[in-house]
Amino acid sequence: MDFDAQSPIAAQAPIDAELDETVRLARDLIRMDTTNYGGGKSNGETIAAEYVAEYLRELGLEPELIDSDPGRTSVVARVAGRDSSKGALVVHGHLDVVPADPRNWSVDPFGGVIRDGMLWGRGAVDMKNMDAMILTAVADILRAGERPARDLILAFFADEENGGVLGSHHLVSTRPDLFEGATEAISEVGGYSITLGGKRAYLVQTGEKALLWVKLIARGPAAHGSRVVRENAITRLAEAVAAVGRQEWPIRLTDTTTALLDEVARILGVDPQTLGPDELALATGTASGFIQASLRTTTNPTVLTAGYKHNVVPDTAEALVDIRSLPGEEDAVLAAVQELVGPDIEIEVMHRDVGLENEFAGPLIDAMIETLRIHDPGAEVLPYLLPAGTDNKALSMLGITGYGFAPLLLPPELDFPAMFHGVDERVPLDALVFGRRVLTDLLRTY
Repeated sequence: MDFDAQSPIAAQAPIDAELDETVRLARDLIRMDTTNYGGGKSNGETIAAEYVAEYLRELGLEPELIDSDPGRTSVVARVAGRDSSKGALVVHGHLDVVPADPRNWSVDPFGGVIRDGMLWGRGAVDMKNMDAMILTAVADILRAGERPARDLILAFFADEENGGVLGSHHLVSTRPDLFEGATEAISEVGGYSITLGGKRAYLVQTGEKALLWVKLIARGPAAHGSRVVRENAITRLAEAVAAVGRQEWPIRLTDTTTALLDEVARILGVDPQTLGPDELALATGTASGFIQASLRTTTNPTVLTAGYKHNVVPDTAEALVDIRSLPGEEDAVLAAVQELVGPDIEIEVMHRDVGLENEFAGPLIDAMIETLRIHDPGAEVLPYLLPAGTDNKALSMLGITGYGFAPLLLPPELDFPAMFHGVDERVPLDALVFGRRVLTDLLRTY
């Protein structure tokens, strides 16, 4: 691909030859600052979308670039398979990332730094790593003069970090033709390894919690800061935020979490009735960062907005709360939150999206398990419920069954869940190479 001779990408050309192509692509994408601040504010994904589209064109494909708004670009391309009578598989990623404050990082979050055998930067795991793995896996198949087993629909979406409003949801509602014939999909946050009692296992994401982004609004009289104000909007809001943030939601196991915990107990050789769900989740080590949150609803306050001067009591105070409920419990959770904050607090739903739960069975699941075990013989493969969400939510509106399968063989000491939206996000280079190989074989055979 052609780059400006003065660009940092061109300057590193001699080093590139020593790196796996997946690493190079992921690094290049990290260096494109596609930060999504939410609420329509974003640096935009166009630069990354054009990079991806050019790579696909060099493979002989005909990508289509779709803008939902200026600078908010998604890319879709279809790859003909050996048997087009089979349902097409959507293989998708997103091109945007959440913000990163460089003051908190030990490296430039958009520098694509390679250090200590790892690729560092915002998007290294969420999810420019998978974007690169998709591209190189498809390239491996096509460059060998082969075709995937079935039609592939490659999609690289904008705006996933804002609920997909200007990305996957926009395409599903305005261009459903792009996904014609698709029955299943694979994307992020699944297929990665964890270590249980010294044994390696891979978590395949078969479901995800529902999403409710709400705003809490407290109102009261505006007043001089020296007065007695018993109906202070900020005080009211603070009490509501504390109630929501400290709420201990009860454990409720779904079919997926029940199956996962039973398997964890089996591998660890413990009685699941004796140890209990939370204890079993914690026994998974770093993976508990995801697993514990999949056992219950979570309500996390994330943004506070109030006031404009030290000596003025404002008449309005607002807080954003990220609510993740178990599939099908959205309305009940909203009602419970309203009861927690009381009738004087207004709740505005900013964005709502469905929860998903699929069986850990079927030909695609069998193919994932078989492919992982070819590359890591003897490994266990387990289902899990993602406590967050992906663009599979939007695709489900078209009847497409989505899974998380971005395969990574990770060292036991790496706290993988902490990398998502965290500081010093990074991924091992050899994990990217592993993922490329596994994904290539899956697409070649399934």
